[in-house]
Parts: sequence; C-alpha cells; structure tokens
Amino acid sequence: MTAAPSFTTPEWVKHAVFYQIFPERFANGDPSNDPENAMPWGTPPTITNFMGGDLQGILDHLDYLHDLGITALYLTPIFQATSNHKYNTFDYYQIDPHFGTHDTFKQLIDAAHEREIKVILDGVFNHTGRGFWAFNNILENGTDSPYFNWFHVNSFPLHAFDKEPAAGYQYWWEVRSLPKLNTDHPPVRQYLLDVARHWIEQGADGWRLDVPNEIADHDFWREFRHVVKVANPEAYIVGEIWEDGSPWLDGTQFDAVMNYLFRKLALDFFATHTLNAADFSRRVEQLMDVYHPQVVAAQLNLLGSHDTERFLSQADGQVERLKLAVLWQMTLPGAPCVYYGDEVGMTGGKDPLCRGAFPWDENAWNRELHQFYKQAIAMRHRYPVLRSGEYCSLNSDAAANVMAYARTSETSTAVIVLNNSAATIKLDSLDLTTLPVRDGMQFEDALAQTRHDVTDHTLQSLEIAPWSGLVLVTTDA
Repeated sequence: MTAAPSFTTPEWVKHAVFYQIFPERFANGDPSNDPENAMPWGTPPTITNFMGGDLQGILDHLDYLHDLGITALYLTPIFQATSNHKYNTFDYYQIDPHFGTHDTFKQLIDAAHEREIKVILDGVFNHTGRGFWAFNNILENGTDSPYFNWFHVNSFPLHAFDKEPAAGYQYWWEVRSLPKLNTDHPPVRQYLLDVARHWIEQGADGWRLDVPNEIADHDFWREFRHVVKVANPEAYIVGEIWEDGSPWLDGTQFDAVMNYLFRKLALDFFATHTLNAADFSRRVEQLMDVYHPQVVAAQLNLLGSHDTERFLSQADGQVERLKLAVLWQMTLPGAPCVYYGDEVGMTGGKDPLCRGAFPWDENAWNRELHQFYKQAIAMRHRYPVLRSGEYCSLNSDAAANVMAYARTSETSTAVIVLNNSAATIKLDSLDLTTLPVRDGMQFEDALAQTRHDVTDHTLQSLEIAPWSGLVLVTTDA
C-alpha cells in the first residue's frame, strides 16, 4: 500500500482510550423526553423497544467515565430517526428529540471537553431512513420529485412498506426501510459533505463512518476527508470496515478503521481458544504489518460493539478470559475501545441482545472486573511506551499457551507476558537480547509494583498465574 507522502493521523487518538455508547441504553437522564411507550429500564432489549436513554444521561455520567479513565467517546447515531438505534436517519441536522436538543448536545460536548474527553459521532451516509425528507418527497411525487436522483429508483410504484413485490429502489441489504443514497449525484454529495462539516464545526471531534465500503467511490471519501480536516485538522475519521481496510487507508481517506480483525484474534485466542499462543503471536505480527505505522497507532481496537455478541458471552461467562483480553488490548498499539457495560460484566448475544440497558445499580456490577478495567486503563495512561512504543514479538510457547511481546521507545521498554492457560507458569528466563536493555536494568511490574532485574540479557524466575499476565516496564533509561 502506498501512503500519501505527508500521511499523519491525529496525535490525540494514539493516546486515547475510547468508550462506545449506544445512547438509547446507556442512561436516562431526562424522562421528560422519553417515548410514550418506553419500557422500564433493564427490560430485555428487542429490535424495536425503547427504554429512554438520552444525551442527558451521558452528560450525567461523564464523571463516571472520567474516573474509569476514558478520554474519548464514540456515540452511535444521535440524529432524528424512528428506531432505537437511529441508523435510519430522517434529518441529519437535528438531534433526535428522544435524545435531547441541540443545546443538550452542546452541553455534552462542552462538559466532555472540560474533562479532556473527545466525542466522535456516527455518520450514516450510505443510506437514510424511508422517512428522510428527500425520499418522502419521491414517495409523494414520483418521477416529478425534484429529489428523484437522490436515490437509486428503478421502477414505480415504490413498495417501501411491503415485503412483496419488488421495492422499486435500492436499499441496504434486506432492509427496505434503509433506502440507499445516490452519492454519485452532486447535490447528494454536497449535502453529505455539508453535514460532515457542520457537526465538526459544532464541536464534534470526528466521525465513525457506517458501512463506508458500500459507497464504492473512493473520491467521495477523499472529498470527505478534505472537508473534515479543513474544519479541524485533528478530527478523527474511522471507518466501519470488517476486513482489510487498506483501500481506504492510503492517507487520503480514513485515519483508521474499526479493528474487527483485532477483535477476531482476541476471540480466537482468549475467548474460544481456537488459536494457540504461537499462531496467535504470528497473526498479531501480520496484523501489525498490514497498515502504515500511522494507521496502526490510530486503529480503533475493540473487543465488541453494538453489532456483535458481547465478549464475555462469547467467552462463556469466564471473566478471567475477558480480563486477559483487556490486558492485551491495553498494551498494543492503537486506541483501545471499551463497549459500554463490558467493564461491569454485561453479557448479551447478537443484536439486539448486545444492546441492553446499562445497570446503574452497582449491586449488579462485577466490581472486581470494574476495578481491573480501571487499573488496566490507568496503566496505559501511566506508561507512554504502552501507547507509542514499537511492537516486537518475543518468545511464544504453543504447548503452554504463553506469549510474550515488547513495546520499545527511545527511553523505555515494556515486556508483556500473557498466560492463557489454567496452569501457573514459571519461566526460568525470558530472553531480551533483541531489546534495548542492559544488565542491571530494572523492570517494575505495572500491576503489582514488584521489581525484576535484567541478568545476562534475560529476566529470570518469572511466575505468571493462570489466565493472567505480567506487564513489566523499565524504571530507568
């Protein structure tokens, strides 16, 4: 892949810890704007039910997020729509009234920024809802609609609400309620670029782009990047690409992608144990080599999202597997992203079960897991080498299911050893000859605060408990 000569990604992202929020289910801060049929908080989630979560709820819990160590939020769509998920946009310029008002949005942005928390929004630019004003105009006026070319209309009449016969227009996958925009049509392009600029000017710190691979024209995304970066050069542009995102990561389009390849590796090694440590280590190296270093440093590294089964559920409820995956997540290049509620032990199957209401009754929390998240996030913030150091594989033992790797910078080295097995592992020595360390140098355990000396270019007598890891960081240059 050939990157743009001056390819850079936002510096703040490389040091951020993200938290993804599905607003309808995070917290209900303003019951006055609840849908009339809102279900009690904590009702089992369905595709269509509402529970009253809103922007005020996020605003009310910013201190909780700050205390957790979160420095950036990714909000799924907040613009006017009929669904609980809001991916069927009606009006890109209006905050959904069940989420609040533009003033609520501004209060959230300002309060987040006061706590040095960035906020990125979800941009759904491939399709709209069928209630979107331009599509509604076509439904009303047919071929006489001035917006006829805004969508891909094949025949009349349109069957937007029926399963049969043919719809007469293109839509996203099998969902007729999501008509596909014609982004080749200049007025559509301009409208979407204006939307992109508008919300950056309103204080948003970037865009997460929904199914951007379904807009085939890469020039659209080049225009998009130009508009966004002119409004804010440090705005973050991250695309929802589930496979190799290289076609969009040449420095002229996105800064990064949602790293679902990262998530797949985490599932295979930590949750389901379908990979051994040696194969896992090799595939991690391959993942690091796929993209430009600027991209690797800005990838959105997630263990789960609103589109996936929760990690703890895929790990059969084994909390120690999630903890070990989190430790790996917090010690790799890229921006870790916590899916709301994972830190307190939320479970859930595939959509919509992964979109449950956050349990604000702390008696329902796994407190030990919550404390571990805080500790792991604080560790990442404390040691710059864990955020910006180069990645280097060390020894991996397939039989014992133990892997070791390092992060190195000009001033520091971190060595991480993960024991993904039910047995206590004792390492007589760990070879560090490939790292910039010297005999007599000390490493401190970032989690336990114990110390280890380098002898004969090795760390000796290391003991790793079952389903746990060591993060050792040099204490001097």
